[in-house]
Amino acid sequence: MEIIKVTIEELNQVSNLFDKYRQFYKQDADLPAATTFIKERLVNEDSVIYLALVNNQSVGFTQLYPAFSSVAMKRMWYLNDLYVHPDYRKQGIAEALLEQAQQLAIETNALTVKLATAVDNNAAKALYEKVGYQKITAFEHYSRKVW
Repeated sequence: MEIIKVTIEELNQVSNLFDKYRQFYKQDADLPAATTFIKERLVNEDSVIYLALVNNQSVGFTQLYPAFSSVAMKRMWYLNDLYVHPDYRKQGIAEALLEQAQQLAIETNALTVKLATAVDNNAAKALYEKVGYQKITAFEHYSRKVW
């Protein structure tokens, strides 16, 4: 297995996985829109994306967005997306992608890597806790839709 930082050259590979990831969350398949979205993130340098390869085949990815802590005056990373193709799960790929996210945080002198998952995604929660993530209970997060 190899983990690479995605550039525009890997756009099609990561877009295919991104479209499958969105379908996992009950979104309609839309590869053209997925490709446009990922291309914009890469061109605008809005995010950092890592791709997991097994025998040169794309099998998983993670996408992180930068954020900042005003109180600590430090960068943080928000791990927004993590996906491994079902045929390749339980092989250490998600753990390797999470480790790569941790390395990014270290290399950029970040305070933390934050993530969220669905309340009922017990497999993801077990994985995150296994590799050292802790549930945040000190804050309650709120959201207000704009559209």
